[in-house]
Amino acid sequence: MRPHVLPGWLITDDCAVDHDLGVLKTGKEADVHLIERTVPGSGASCLLAAKRYRGAEHRMFHRDAGYLEGRKTNKSRDTRAIANRTRYGRDVISQQWAQAEFTALTRLWAAGVPVPCPVAYLGTELLLEFVGEPDGSAAPRLAQLRPDRDELRDLWFQLVEAMLLMAAEGVTHGDLSPFNLLVHGDRLVVIDLPQVVDLVSNPQSELFLRRDVRTTCAWFVARGLPEDVADAEWLEELLRREAGLM
Repeated sequence: MRPHVLPGWLITDDCAVDHDLGVLKTGKEADVHLIERTVPGSGASCLLAAKRYRGAEHRMFHRDAGYLEGRKTNKSRDTRAIANRTRYGRDVISQQWAQAEFTALTRLWAAGVPVPCPVAYLGTELLLEFVGEPDGSAAPRLAQLRPDRDELRDLWFQLVEAMLLMAAEGVTHGDLSPFNLLVHGDRLVVIDLPQVVDLVSNPQSELFLRRDVRTTCAWFVARGLPEDVADAEWLEELLRREAGLM
């Protein structure tokens, strides 16, 4: 499955070949590989990231229940298996994470949220825009950086804008922290969105929204941004208004 609109840098030729260049990141529920896509004989190439969700026997993500509230499946067998956490049910959940992340990325990318461009997904694997340098060096996480005062303010307001755009789409990240925000050059990029929370259908949505806000505000304040700028109560109210919850 692919999004409706693809960027010009993406190679889509039928004769293109994908080369796995190795693991970029290992996580609790998925591994990310660096992929080089080339067109033989043309010199054309682009870099992609393949996010591969683990099967039920290897996943370590145990907080499914809260995030899955409000999501539905059309198959009663799948619904029962998910509820009972059978092996088959856990495999269905793995596929749900991949599909949910691809759907969320497609929607948010189209809305202008700074997320990696979703390229395709099949089963439990996503193919995404690689956020990094032409030599294959991945962009650092926000948590790894020590930005100066001006950079910190700029990154903060980029984050507020991204969260507002998400709220306008009726969702919050659900697990937002400096560890799933990348900084490429001076651009903030939001990643890791399998657990994106619908602010209307999920009964715990306001708890997830509050946690997203307070976790990120705390990091910026700890790095020196004044509390009256990174004001958690102000931001939470702003996001709730944008989402139509007030």
